[in-house]
Amino acid sequence: MRHLLLPVVCLLTLGVHAQEITYAVDTSCGCDIIYVDGIQTTRDGNLYGFQRNDGTVISPNIYRHVDQFSHGYCRVWVDDSSVTMPQGVDLPLLAGLIDSTGRQVVPCTYDAVEFPSSGRILVGRNGFFGYTDLDGHPIIPIQYRDASSFIQNRACVGLVIDSAFLFYTFIDTLGQQLFPPVYQNARPFIDGHATVRRYDRWGIIDTMGHEVIPTVYESITMPDHGTLFAGDSSGMAFFRLNTQSPSHPVTQPLYQPITIVAENRIGVSRNGKQGFLDLNGKEVISCQYDEIGLFRQGRAFVRIGDRCGMVDTLGRIILPLEYEDRTPKGLKYVYRDGLALVEKEGRLGYVDLDGNLVVPLVLEEAYEFTEGLASAKKDGLWGYVDNHGELFIPFIFDIAAPFRWGRADVYFNGQRLTIDRNGRCVKNCKGIISFK
Repeated sequence: MRHLLLPVVCLLTLGVHAQEITYAVDTSCGCDIIYVDGIQTTRDGNLYGFQRNDGTVISPNIYRHVDQFSHGYCRVWVDDSSVTMPQGVDLPLLAGLIDSTGRQVVPCTYDAVEFPSSGRILVGRNGFFGYTDLDGHPIIPIQYRDASSFIQNRACVGLVIDSAFLFYTFIDTLGQQLFPPVYQNARPFIDGHATVRRYDRWGIIDTMGHEVIPTVYESITMPDHGTLFAGDSSGMAFFRLNTQSPSHPVTQPLYQPITIVAENRIGVSRNGKQGFLDLNGKEVISCQYDEIGLFRQGRAFVRIGDRCGMVDTLGRIILPLEYEDRTPKGLKYVYRDGLALVEKEGRLGYVDLDGNLVVPLVLEEAYEFTEGLASAKKDGLWGYVDNHGELFIPFIFDIAAPFRWGRADVYFNGQRLTIDRNGRCVKNCKGIISFK
């Protein structure tokens, strides 16, 4: 196979681990080959393996299914040949874990396996769970009916008591129970606090097992580290955990939280209208809108009736509520690269952080910015504008997709091509060099 190795085009972040993505082109078929951290998935029929971008085989094609490498590990699956299935029915799969050398860290003998965390690997078999060390040696027996990966050296586990009842507790990395199993449900620790349920009521415990929020609430939501809402369907109060009196609510039970948390703003609903609290529970943007959006670059979408605009983190109107949100294409009113897509009277354009139109409302269709460019349609043809509002690649395409990892698929005269950020054709070119 002939490879033309292309330069690195992005860093894909998974957790705290930045993964290097590179492309190669197989000139015999014009197809892309993607390397994640220098490792490529290979295939032979229905079996998969891995090799490095220099051709070194990490693993032969022996796996029925594979995941993507992350943090130096990859989950893999093989057929469970110990069972017999009717003809035409696939065999069940057994999961394992390999490292970047191809070594089976966890052998493919489990029903489920997770990525390592806190030096432990969660594994499951026959509906029960346990943990191995980083060499795949069982270290905490498979005995839990439910279990999480370790977070902050604690894992949430469920034990069957008296052969019928499931109770939850937390264990350390040696498998020692930190508290008695007295809860009917629990969620992993986040910044020293965990949500627990006793019978049908929820509360919060600290790392010592103390109930800093008593288990008396119908519902608890933790929208951001150190903050939570607790209450019922009629209203929830806002709490701050990192105070001297965490069990005392900061607000009355007036709100229903919306899963919108960004830039120190928490979306809430009160009396059917939406607004924002800050992380101290102050209603910094009053609940007056029919719909709100996520803050990005200090701006958030708001809507009253069929009129849309944007506000800053103090609630000041940045984009007047005189715009629309009717056409389906693109994610509008969200800033990327300092510009946001907006709509009025069926036409689209882009505004800057001050609400000024940088690209006039002349576009028929458009997408949000990715990698400094946005695909847009004018007079029936597609092209690309940059984040200065300048036309970067002319409106000459039948279709133009957003850029991902330095490349975009386009249709030109009915032919599907791939271009790079410089407008150069890099795949299926047939004599085409550049569109700039």
